[in-house]
Amino acid sequence: MFDVAIIGAGVTGCAIARELSRYRVKACVIEKEEDVCCGTSKANSAIVHAGFDARPGSLKARFNVEGAKMMEALSRELDFPYKKNGSLVVCTEGQDRGILEELLRQGEENGVEGLRILEQEEVRKLEKNLSEDVICALYASEGAICCPFHLTIALGENAADNGVEFYFDTQVETIKKQEDHYEIHTKAAAGTKGSEIAGKEIRARAVVNAAGVYGDVINNMVSEHKLHITPRRGQYELLDKSTGDHVSHTIFQLPTKMGKGVLVTPTVHGNLLVGPTAEDIEDKEGTDTTAEGLRNLEQSGALSVKDLPLRQVITSFAGLRAHEEGGDFVIGEAEDARRFYNAAGIESPGLSSAPAIGAYLAKEIAKDLALEENPDFVGERKGILHPGDLSMEEQNEWIRKQPAYGRVICRCESVTEGEILDAITRTLGARSLDGVKRRTRAGMGRCQAGFCSPRVMELLEKTAGLSPLEVTKSGGESVIVFGQNKEI
Repeated sequence: MFDVAIIGAGVTGCAIARELSRYRVKACVIEKEEDVCCGTSKANSAIVHAGFDARPGSLKARFNVEGAKMMEALSRELDFPYKKNGSLVVCTEGQDRGILEELLRQGEENGVEGLRILEQEEVRKLEKNLSEDVICALYASEGAICCPFHLTIALGENAADNGVEFYFDTQVETIKKQEDHYEIHTKAAAGTKGSEIAGKEIRARAVVNAAGVYGDVINNMVSEHKLHITPRRGQYELLDKSTGDHVSHTIFQLPTKMGKGVLVTPTVHGNLLVGPTAEDIEDKEGTDTTAEGLRNLEQSGALSVKDLPLRQVITSFAGLRAHEEGGDFVIGEAEDARRFYNAAGIESPGLSSAPAIGAYLAKEIAKDLALEENPDFVGERKGILHPGDLSMEEQNEWIRKQPAYGRVICRCESVTEGEILDAITRTLGARSLDGVKRRTRAGMGRCQAGFCSPRVMELLEKTAGLSPLEVTKSGGESVIVFGQNKEI
């Protein structure tokens, strides 16, 4: 019997797991994908929003502001990239300046610090590549960027190191409420063998629904208060590092009912990111990009930033936002399902809000279950060493101790064999090419894994004990090798 079963290993689920591990608790995380950070958490804008966009009094406003204030200290504790670069919401010729005034008012009511409206001359001093049509902008000094992969992985690793159990490739089929617990029936996810609990009945005193775009499906298994989540697809283009200084702040457009519009932003790794679009679709797995969507993306991005170097696009991708029809986060215990807690409808600003959502729900659950504090909780976690961040003397010393750090596997991102071995062997280690990529950036550069994939596959085979036929791009049925040439 578990005290708590968390469904979903995205940034919200991992944040809840990490905060619960502060207590003496038997907890698990059930995830249908092969790793943490495989849904919305891996395909988003990587923005830590200041908190001016959310409606005052909403859960989005509350948790956005609280979470954003927690993020910098959390980045030091868990060792993931974070940078407070500030943001600008630009207003162009012919647009309603009053929207900026309203955002300023909202932000101040939400408790956001460092907000002010800049006129054209001041804005251009900050960003020389803004469109000539920009006449003013709302400046938020507290806006920031982070790495969503490293954040989510860090939360998950720290939770696991503090005793939380993670089960991947395992899908929830049904949840049944019993007198003092829930029975969760699971199966192996499609194309996988599943984890050791797949196909078994899991019992838990409390359940947390952090299932992303499937949050309505999980909620509706146990509650008569039905949720309806629409996947809102956002398409992006990522540009080469040679373009990373085209803007230094995150550049937003005036928001609409569909979201914050197409933004242009640097990333913490030195690239330039343009996106997202906003398209409501039916398919909860619909992460394909479209020619029309990318064309609209590029046209929209050019409205706020001139001379976008779109010839330097190295990849495009799409993510799904979990848009609940109520328009706000759904957080807390379901009214008619005792000890069933929702963290549903977590769309933007979900990444910014995750630390605060995790802290809030963990405290609520700990109080309800009368959990004691864990005196052995360790809140610090060290990320994967990247020799390129060290001085030449320090690099040479590491290579003397561990020669694998002197062998470069991914030339585009200068990722060494030592880093990849660490990514595979550490807590919640990588089991796929994408798992290695999210942890080390091997394959995220200009050639998009064209050079390094075979060597990464060899390291996965050797270190994780996989056969060539078992190595996948991203788990499930995404196998790379189908057999031996002579056999075929």
